[in-house]
Amino acid sequence: MRPDEPPVLSPAAPARDGTPAGPSPWIPRLVTVGLVLAALNLRPAITSLGPLLEEVRDGLHMSGSIAGVLTSVPPLCFALFGFMAPRLARRFGPGAVVCAGMAAIAAGLLLRPYAGSTAGFLAASALALMGIAVSNVLMPVIVKRWFPDRVGSMTGLYSMALALGTAVAAALTVPMTRALGGGWQTGLAVWAVPAVAAVLPWLVLVRDRNGSPAPAGQERGPVAQEPPLRLARSRTSWALACFFGLQATAAYITMGWMPQIFRDAGLSAGTAGILLAVIMAMGVPLAFVIPRVATRLRTQGPIVLVLGGCGLLGYAGLYLAPVGGAWVWALLLGVSNCAFPLALTMIGMRSRTGAGVVRLSAFAQSTGYLISIPGPMLVGALYEYSGGWGLPLALMAALLVPQTIAGVLAGRDRTIEDEAGMRD
Repeated sequence: MRPDEPPVLSPAAPARDGTPAGPSPWIPRLVTVGLVLAALNLRPAITSLGPLLEEVRDGLHMSGSIAGVLTSVPPLCFALFGFMAPRLARRFGPGAVVCAGMAAIAAGLLLRPYAGSTAGFLAASALALMGIAVSNVLMPVIVKRWFPDRVGSMTGLYSMALALGTAVAAALTVPMTRALGGGWQTGLAVWAVPAVAAVLPWLVLVRDRNGSPAPAGQERGPVAQEPPLRLARSRTSWALACFFGLQATAAYITMGWMPQIFRDAGLSAGTAGILLAVIMAMGVPLAFVIPRVATRLRTQGPIVLVLGGCGLLGYAGLYLAPVGGAWVWALLLGVSNCAFPLALTMIGMRSRTGAGVVRLSAFAQSTGYLISIPGPMLVGALYEYSGGWGLPLALMAALLVPQTIAGVLAGRDRTIEDEAGMRD
């Protein structure tokens, strides 16, 4: 923290003489625990489904096109419900919204395997995804406001936890399904347990309506009362939204279809799940390293170029030798998948205020998820039309080109306040 920067104080009760009490060190620690537990639960609802998608399709009598719609439900829900996050945060506080989000995830994951129909499965999935959506948007906000001097390291910490939860769900779903009796319903429902655990720290923090400290001279409440940012006039906002949307497209195609690609190439369901876990596990160390490196660079374009290049090599390898080089392609695609923590870091860096971050996070994520909706459905349609993975893989590789361009533009050293006409 810079010497001239006011300290971040934890909410605390006044002392007996009426003066404010000192910081409560356990509260930031509890926020950190809450962030990690919440992040661990932001992807298992999706990656636990991929390895069992064939069994779910058989059990619910889904066609390939309907399965493609199913893999597009996450970005659709993230777009629709993500727009609600700033308003909910202003009304109830970020802590309360994240707490409710974790409860919605737990309920949705518990209900969806036993819904008994495709419509019920989709409705319960939407409940869980609603909780994920609002938490997605508010994670950068909570980091910016609780840890303004450690945006890179804290973003890296929760991004690492997110990647770990993603990988663990992909790797363990099939083995746990077998260990619990072989039914896909139980194998999916078990992921409600860690979501319940994630509710607990936020129940303690929910009494803090602001969900964050309010240093002297800075805004009070979840979102400061500042002149409205005209984000539609900011090129950086649109570049971030496009970068976020295209990386989300790649991520949800990967989580929804990559196990099936490996299975169709001749690998077992268990191996396909482990390969997906390898892709996601690459984000565990890199999600911690990349944000720290990004905050030390004046522009983030070089990182974007490296990630895009790894993705192109991975998709080319999947087309040419899907089995022989499967582990290498999984590693390369895992590196490419780390565009997500980079996008989150840039959201925190492209605004000077917590209020700006809240609006930019909602805009970039919600608009980005809208952009990502057609991707998984188009992959399912191309797969059903062509009967193979050549056309879908060509589409995935082609989408990396605009993703890289948008990422380079979003990584330029500027803020949305400068572009949108807002002054300090």
